[in-house]
Amino acid sequence: MAFEVEAEVQVKSDSVRLVIAPCQVDYTGRLTAHLPWAKRLIVVKSDNSVSVHADDRAYKPLNWMSSPCTLSTRPCLPDEPAATAAVDAEVEEVWEVDAPTGDHLQILLGPKLLDVTEELGADPGLQKDGVEAHLQELLAENPDTFGAGWSLVRREYMTPIGPVDLLCRDAEGVYVAVEVKRRGEIDGVEQLTRYLELMNRDHLLGDRVRGVFAAQKIKPQARTLATDRGIECVTVDYDALRGMDHPEDRLF
Repeated sequence: MAFEVEAEVQVKSDSVRLVIAPCQVDYTGRLTAHLPWAKRLIVVKSDNSVSVHADDRAYKPLNWMSSPCTLSTRPCLPDEPAATAAVDAEVEEVWEVDAPTGDHLQILLGPKLLDVTEELGADPGLQKDGVEAHLQELLAENPDTFGAGWSLVRREYMTPIGPVDLLCRDAEGVYVAVEVKRRGEIDGVEQLTRYLELMNRDHLLGDRVRGVFAAQKIKPQARTLATDRGIECVTVDYDALRGMDHPEDRLF
């Protein structure tokens, strides 16, 4: 290997880097692990975490180094140790990944078949279908779910102990505090009870504020407690709110 020796470069980036290249990987730390020379995908994320992937393990890497860690790259040295003379002849670059714990990952790379870098930006995170935030949004857009003539006054109506999900008015103009849950349990009823106690002291909301406990499923114990406290329970059909049909309603 007749490569000119250059200084090691510490790598830090706000982007994700994908590299496909033949490589040899050696890990030392709590144990030792060796991946012989083969073509693999290497992923470097913006936190400098590095993972090495094959084509047969779904999302799981063959080896990796989690953040915090330091990634340094340099050209291959003339006497760089590798597995065989044949591998020695192909190595072009060396990556050294070090963790504060003393764990070390060395990657010897051959000619790169792919080397792309892309800044992904801030990710909004996983939004699970059917979570309370979406259910609340749909009910705010469709207050008549609770009855004809209902209207929305405000989402997240603030009380001294926190926000009520929805403040509505029924057909008679009475204010109604609506607590929205995906699964209706006793804790949710207790929460709405505390809100109602404070809201009924506010003369600006009239003589009496009603309570509605809305959820996709309401446990029997929660329904019993709500009924005992004068709180109405409403089971919400999430798919119907989204405009989706049910398989049992289809002709074909």
